[in-house]
Amino acid sequence: MTIRSIPAFHAVRFIAVRSNAWLFPLRRALQAIETRRQLAEMDRRMLADIGISRSEALEEARRAPWDLAPRRG
Repeated sequence: MTIRSIPAFHAVRFIAVRSNAWLFPLRRALQAIETRRQLAEMDRRMLADIGISRSEALEEARRAPWDLAPRRG
């Protein structure tokens, strides 16, 4: 009978990734908060450079942090 085991560094890496899995949605939500705040602070010229209006920018900035799905056009 042969016993197979995974190297220790793989096991530690698996445990670390699995234990921090709940952080990924939190990080994405925090990033959404920050980028939407920056979007709301842009002036008309900056918004024109990226091709959106002031009202579209404010609408995006008002979205909930967990609402990460792209808007349907």
